[in-house]
Amino acid sequence: MPGKLRDRGRDDPARFSTATRLRLLGEQTAERVYRSQNKRQARRSRLTGRAALLVLVLCTLIVALAYPMRQYVSQRGEIADLQRQQQEAKERVDRLRDDKARWQDDAYAEQRIRERLHMVMPGETGYVVPDPHATASSRVEQGAADRPWYANVWDGVDKADQADD
Repeated sequence: MPGKLRDRGRDDPARFSTATRLRLLGEQTAERVYRSQNKRQARRSRLTGRAALLVLVLCTLIVALAYPMRQYVSQRGEIADLQRQQQEAKERVDRLRDDKARWQDDAYAEQRIRERLHMVMPGETGYVVPDPHATASSRVEQGAADRPWYANVWDGVDKADQADD
């Protein structure tokens, strides 16, 4: 467009006219605006493509890492549970070793046997003292575990001797 202005001769009166100059300036400005818009659109479309690619890569990474991370967390939980169970088992083994060592002592074994079976040595007198604070209904509910063994045996004989109705 600037070439059009130069192509005309120096004697051409339209060369200096304001309308011609304004028209040429308008065309030049329109061309600049059009070029800058095209450049912006080209940049904008490239950024949009880059942004879409970046989002796609990030989503792919998240999806690819989600399952392994879930597995990692669940396995860490299982490991913690197994370590807790192992610690409890070690404590139980220690308690059982202590109990075994105590049962090796004859005095301890004799004491426990006498308590459990309500046995007395020859010449001793055995007494069973009921709990004064316990009610009659709670004594009945105590069951066979709290009664002497011989009472349970005798009750079994009595029940077997009764006729079924």
